Amino acid sequence: MVQAYILIQTEVGKASAVAEIVSKIPGVIQAEDVTGPYDVIVRAEADTVDDLGRMVVAKVQQVDGITRTLTCPIVHL
Repeated sequence: MVQAYILIQTEVGKASAVAEIVSKIPGVIQAEDVTGPYDVIVRAEADTVDDLGRMVVAKVQQVDGITRTLTCPIVHL
């Protein structure tokens, strides 16, 4: 199992709607609106890194109002 944080920038005024929509995507554990350089932070999981990438590109990035994402896989050292 691979987990990651997905940092999302949105169009002005769209953070809450984006967080709500993204929270319903299978594999998303949590989606929260935040302040700072990113508008929404998501914690997600998938079976493999490839599955995670497919989820981000095919599902998360397709949500209306998202302008940019940054995926940060969680590592256990």
